[in-house]
Amino acid sequence: MKTSIFDLFKLGIGPSSSHTMGPMRAAHEFASRLDAGGKLPAAASVRIDLYGSLALTCVGHGTDRAVILGLQGERPDQIDPDRVESIIATARSEGALQLMGKKRIPFSEATELQLHKTVVHPGHPNAVRFTAFDSNGAILAQEVYFSVGGGFIEREGAPAGPANGQRSFPFPMSSAGELLGMAERAALPVWAIMLENEKALRSEGEIRARIATIWQVMCACMERGSRTDGILPGGLNVRRRAPRLFRKLENSSAPDPFAGMDWVNAFAMAVNEENAAGGRVVTAPTNGAAGVIPAVVRYYEKFVPGACGEGIFRFFLTAGAIGVLFKENASISGAEVGCQGEVGVACSMAAAGLVAAMGGSNDQIEEAAEIGIEHHLGMTCDPIGGLVQIPCIERNAMGAVKAINACRMAMQSDGKHKVSLDQAIKTMYETGLDMQARYKETSLAGLALNVIEC
Repeated sequence: MKTSIFDLFKLGIGPSSSHTMGPMRAAHEFASRLDAGGKLPAAASVRIDLYGSLALTCVGHGTDRAVILGLQGERPDQIDPDRVESIIATARSEGALQLMGKKRIPFSEATELQLHKTVVHPGHPNAVRFTAFDSNGAILAQEVYFSVGGGFIEREGAPAGPANGQRSFPFPMSSAGELLGMAERAALPVWAIMLENEKALRSEGEIRARIATIWQVMCACMERGSRTDGILPGGLNVRRRAPRLFRKLENSSAPDPFAGMDWVNAFAMAVNEENAAGGRVVTAPTNGAAGVIPAVVRYYEKFVPGACGEGIFRFFLTAGAIGVLFKENASISGAEVGCQGEVGVACSMAAAGLVAAMGGSNDQIEEAAEIGIEHHLGMTCDPIGGLVQIPCIERNAMGAVKAINACRMAMQSDGKHKVSLDQAIKTMYETGLDMQARYKETSLAGLALNVIEC
């Protein structure tokens, strides 16, 4: 086990964790390494080569903007989304970048940003190469980075995994079976197992504070998305639907047996409309799937009798445990395994988290997680126009509803089921590898090909 839940739940900006946040982090790290190595003063130009999925959906996913921001020292967890437009506009109008805010160099996207749409790097479908040159055109430094999903990045030739990969966890589970076995032997629920692992990295007080912050940011995102009308950027002319639905629900006085489902749809769409607009979101586990978990937690708060802060605490720890299993045994990258690795994983995490919040057993948690992913197997990632809008926004609402139903089914079960979560995770990964590349975040097939942009 290498991953903390706070590696999965990261603050960032939209529209994509793997195509916006990852490349921004990679650009920032490359420029930081230039600076730390004393090479920044000699840098006269920088070239960025994007490969595969990053190249195919570059503009729609904001990858071009992300690398401009990252090279100038901006980070997705710290940048103010309201400043993005002015920073990009200044760089483009001046034809220059301030590397790490220190060294000014000329920059033209037409020449320094190259899109290799037909070249897939053997390391990962999401690859970017940064090259810095001196005034004589000689290479100062060159690095290849892979954006492997959920905002995670790996540098070619460097050890993979987050910084805490060498830490020792008291319950180092590598599968759902191991997790359940350790929990049974320790007589602990899944959320408590994950809490003990997190306490190897930080105090319980800090863990609680961080989870509270994550939930606060998710709530703020839902609030903005519920009140902001208009057309989403990108050219598809997609109108925000969440505000209208919120107003309808808030002003309705007549009993409606489907109102709970409408609220879940509104919560999820509000988040993903904000994400599509480049707003502040939390990867859960990705930006493209960022609305599922907030919608289910808000559903728990609003509709489950006895809902409380401790329930939300249990939810995030349990959802994080399930997300770690997917991250370390499969993938959460749409470019690698399709949307089953994004919305499907988010549904699995949310289903398990809701069971924990409601006091369900470990076996029910595992079953809910399995149901959540099983019924997303084979889901493609085919964003129209390379934008995280269609089918992504509605897909989050569907994933949230499925998560609630998976929780319900598991908690009504006798605990016996044929397919284990480990088997479902393995199947998801194998299905993703078998899936044709054009169905994995390339906008070359599926809805992206068959729906005319207008």
